[in-house]
Amino acid sequence: MIEPHPPVTTRGRPRPLGDPVRSPLPVKPGTGRVLVLAGVFVCAACGLVYELELVALASYLMGDSVTQASVVLSVMVFAMGLGSLAAKRLRLRAAVGFGMIEALLALVGGCSAMVLYAVFAWTGDWGGAWEDGPRWLLVGFSLAIGVLIGAEVPLLMVLIQRIRRQDAGGAVADLFAADYVGALVGGLAFPFLLLPLLGQLTGALLTGAVNAVAGAVLVLGLFRRDLSRRDRRLLIVANVTVLGLLATSWVLVDDFERAARHALFGADVRVAVQTGVQEVVLTGGGRRPTSLFLDGRLRVDGHERGRPYRQLVGPALHGGPRARVLILGGGDGLAAREVLRARGVRRVDVVDPDPVVVRLARTDPGLRELNGRSLGDPRVRVMTGDVFAWLRGAPRVLPYDVVVCDLPDPGSTASTKLYSQEFYGLVGRVLADRGRVVARVGRGAAPLSTGAATVRSAGLRVVAYRGDGGVGFVLAGWTRPGPPAGERVVRTGVGGVPSTLIHPRYGG
Repeated sequence: MIEPHPPVTTRGRPRPLGDPVRSPLPVKPGTGRVLVLAGVFVCAACGLVYELELVALASYLMGDSVTQASVVLSVMVFAMGLGSLAAKRLRLRAAVGFGMIEALLALVGGCSAMVLYAVFAWTGDWGGAWEDGPRWLLVGFSLAIGVLIGAEVPLLMVLIQRIRRQDAGGAVADLFAADYVGALVGGLAFPFLLLPLLGQLTGALLTGAVNAVAGAVLVLGLFRRDLSRRDRRLLIVANVTVLGLLATSWVLVDDFERAARHALFGADVRVAVQTGVQEVVLTGGGRRPTSLFLDGRLRVDGHERGRPYRQLVGPALHGGPRARVLILGGGDGLAAREVLRARGVRRVDVVDPDPVVVRLARTDPGLRELNGRSLGDPRVRVMTGDVFAWLRGAPRVLPYDVVVCDLPDPGSTASTKLYSQEFYGLVGRVLADRGRVVARVGRGAAPLSTGAATVRSAGLRVVAYRGDGGVGFVLAGWTRPGPPAGERVVRTGVGGVPSTLIHPRYGG
């Protein structure tokens, strides 16, 4: 704990509590203020990057981005208030206090993504009392980072007044202006620079290093005369240690990612790439069945040899005309393989959001074996882009006999718009009068009931059924489809509440 200096007297009168000791600065006051505000700018940018890193990684690992963002933001804002209160005890030693806080923030924030990923990878399947361990760790990091960020502004307020006295309102305005602009830069740098160029783990480590350097330069350079010899040694050792740990982590980050992927997906990971849409991982190959994971969730299980796709596609294909088929999603080619096996199919259009998945489906030997080289069939046309946007602009001249919704499960917030009333309304616009649409809506009674109610709310007639493992499917058309042969039909009633864009109702 940092002990405050005893009050200093001036001309026999005690110095008021909180009034910093004034000693000459190595630069002019105007330059000093600019340097302090620049430090505020950099620290604010780093703080927001830590926040966004936690939200992004938690959404990827745990799903439901709205819940994860709400937890991180609310806990962090609350913790910032606690940090501001705690910083009152450091006002008399604002320089050394700020320097130590920045060093600690750089270490905690810079390493938070690696630690969270490690805990999820190696302990996420423990179950029992540790079932929600990664979520509690997320709360812990949000709390710690929030406390440290909240402690910055009160100490910076003391330091900027230390350079030149001004009214409190003007000083607060200057600090908050630099803080908010820095937050804007950090918020834009994360998705457009750090994430695509460095990835989540390396981006967090770089942010921590920048944070540590900014804090050390500001305190040891501008306010070094306010520090005792012991304080200077303490800050130098702390910052060198933090930068050393961050640099070591940077060197080892590739090996760490490979080990974590092996812990999550097994030791036979052979493709792992972060696209602009998601993380794509392929395992197996050779004598081992190929499996495809998208954002950590199993998408294609080579052990099942495509049976889930037969349950998805078969009932829609065998209830009427099937000359023209539209597959929404399905860039892996397995749904197209099942469609092409049916007689009478003359054209198959596939719309997938991720061109990397499509490329792997066409070039990867293991995935090509699973999908039967379906994407190379002359009847198949593949388009990439946002599925929802494609439907909005789709031509209506040639409607489709069958629409297959081979999309991510609606449990994740990002995909619920593809299971909304508005989405199925767009599907209805491209569906022929005798056409059928089929969608997989996840496991459990609630998602199936919600899915059936949502499709029904778009004006379509619905039949719900279950496949292996309790997976629910919804088959629909302008006329009620016949019961799917060999599948277990489920009665969902007509009183369910549909999911919409502004009120998604699917559970996580």
